[in-house]
Amino acid sequence: MAPSNTAQLMAEFIGTAMLLIGVVGSGIMGETLADGNTAVALLANAIATGCMLYVIITTLGPISGAHFNPAVTLAFALRGAHPKAQVLPYIAVQIAGGIIGVWATHVMFDLSVFQTSTTQRTGVAQWFSEILATFGLLFVIFGGLKQRPDAVPTLVAVYITGAYWFTSSTSFANPAVTIARGLSDTFAGINPAHIAMFIVMQVAGVLIGHVILKRLFAD
Repeated sequence: MAPSNTAQLMAEFIGTAMLLIGVVGSGIMGETLADGNTAVALLANAIATGCMLYVIITTLGPISGAHFNPAVTLAFALRGAHPKAQVLPYIAVQIAGGIIGVWATHVMFDLSVFQTSTTQRTGVAQWFSEILATFGLLFVIFGGLKQRPDAVPTLVAVYITGAYWFTSSTSFANPAVTIARGLSDTFAGINPAHIAMFIVMQVAGVLIGHVILKRLFAD
C-alpha cells in the first residue's frame, strides 16, 4: 500500500529537521572542538552531514521520495515525477522542518533558541557556486535513479560531503536549508540578508538542470 499524503509530509518534515540537526549540530561541535582550525571544523561538518543524508534518504525515501529540499521537489515536479498539487505542501513542511531542526539543535547545545546569523555569504563567486552545487546535486540524483537507484543514498551523501569542500559556498543547494541556517548564528549560519540570492541561484540551478538532465538521462 502506498504511503498516505500525511505520512509523506511527516517524512519530509522529520527528514529535513534531522538534516538541519546534522548540519548545525556538527558545525557547533566541530567549531568547539577544532580550537580555531576552520578546516577541521568544516571536515567534521561535511562528514556528519553526509552521514545524516545517507540515513534519512535510506529510511524515509520509500515513504516520501526523500526530497528534504524544495529544489529537489521542484525538479521532480518539472519532470512530471511529482504531483504538482503536492509541491507547495512539500516545500512548506521542508521549510518548517528545517527551522524546527535548527531550534532543536540550539536547545541541545544550550544556546539561545531564537537567533539570526551574522555570517557573510555573498558575492558572484558564491552565487555561481550555488548554481553549480544545485545542478550537481540533481545530476547525482537523476543520474543515480537512471543508472543505480539502490545507490542514490550513498551517491547523494558522498556528493554533499565532497561539495562542502569543492564549492566556494560550501554547497547549500537547498532553499529550506538556506532559510533555516539564517536562523543560527553558528558555524553553519548565513546572514538572512544573503538568503534571497542563494535561493535565486538554487532555482536557476534547477532550471538549468531540467533542460540538460532530462536529455542526458532520458528514458
